[in-house]
Amino acid sequence: MYNFGVVMTDEEKKLLSTFEARLRHLIYLHDELKRENAELKQLLEDKEEEYKKVQAEYKELELSYTNLKTATTISLNGSDVKETKLRLSKLVREVDKCIALLNE
Repeated sequence: MYNFGVVMTDEEKKLLSTFEARLRHLIYLHDELKRENAELKQLLEDKEEEYKKVQAEYKELELSYTNLKTATTISLNGSDVKETKLRLSKLVREVDKCIALLNE
């Protein structure tokens, strides 16, 4: 304890000691919360990265499903000719758009 020419009573010394203990405890709690916050931020980043991977996988699976559905529709033996024609027309339009984009 610092003594700057002031004489403290036992009660004041006890209060100062209690204050210092509580202050040290608050600093400890603050450090713990900072550590926990950093851990939670890292966990959030990990989850966001995992979410992006799942989204990419979903899009890939969706594309595979569409391709499989198209292949199945095309391979039908005349049972659903109208739907097959519509799908082929859609594919041709998509190819035409791609060609137009390449020509720009």
